[in-house]
Amino acid sequence: MEEYILEVENLKKYFPIKAGIFQKTVNNVKAVDGLTFKVKKGETLGIVGESGCGKSTTGRVILQLLEKTEGNVKFQGKEITDLKKEELRKLRKDMQIIFQDPYASLNPRMKIGTIIGDVMEIHKIATGTEKIKKVKELLTRVGLQPEYINRYPHEFSGGQRQRVGIARALAANPKIILCDEAVSALDVSVQAQVLNLLEELQEEMGLTYLFIAHDLSVVRHISDRIAVMYLGEIVELAEKESLFESPKHPYTKALLSAIPVADPTIKKKRILLEGDIPSPINPPEGCKFSTRCPYAKELCFKKEPETREIKKGHFIACHYAEEID
Repeated sequence: MEEYILEVENLKKYFPIKAGIFQKTVNNVKAVDGLTFKVKKGETLGIVGESGCGKSTTGRVILQLLEKTEGNVKFQGKEITDLKKEELRKLRKDMQIIFQDPYASLNPRMKIGTIIGDVMEIHKIATGTEKIKKVKELLTRVGLQPEYINRYPHEFSGGQRQRVGIARALAANPKIILCDEAVSALDVSVQAQVLNLLEELQEEMGLTYLFIAHDLSVVRHISDRIAVMYLGEIVELAEKESLFESPKHPYTKALLSAIPVADPTIKKKRILLEGDIPSPINPPEGCKFSTRCPYAKELCFKKEPETREIKKGHFIACHYAEEID
């Protein structure tokens, strides 16, 4: 029996739009609209999609940095969305985050040793000389000099700052780490170094990653399974090889067609989607992708497709996936 460390069921996050003197709620921004998926212990689940599709909001609701509107999130079999403050503090030790911006995520007034060491003190892992020793060990583990413990964030490059961010996440000895666009702000060569570091740490420490990104080539490099999001929903979820070799959803096909191939002799057909992404305030009826889908039929505009398993481990939300294939 497979062991799932994280189980998400019908997760929704709506942001209210208020108007008038009494600030009455007149509508909602449906950022996350009914997500269901599971993450196995020790795997990397990649979440991809265009900007504004709800990827980062999903991660923040899972980590309880944002309050859910509806749905359930279970961590190691325990519901975590209604925890009290003290219980939530204990949970933080096991669930950490690496932020997108390595410049904004570190306090410029604090030394690196304090930034990483405070995590150990808060979670009662180490204090005093033991804490300093552990911080230096962590810095070495992420590829930085232990002497950097007394430096400030502004004294580092972007790639080095992100390594500090990784060290801070590791300081609590977590079980799962949310990587929220963790390499998107870095140069390509530095991206590869950070991705390789994350893979090494996962193998060494048995970590589980929820890896959010918009770059499919990055997600392909690090993920075991990939979930494709569109307008707050998962439209396709599959093993990495299955998704890249035989995508079933029209949106996934369009995304994959945009990946450049480093071979001028290969002629690749680009699928261009017409129109803009609909507003999450008033999403289309039926299938949310129907307004941009080149294969949309009458049913697509009326009925929302159910997520179904078309082959082992390959889930899709599309009425006509087999016909398109």
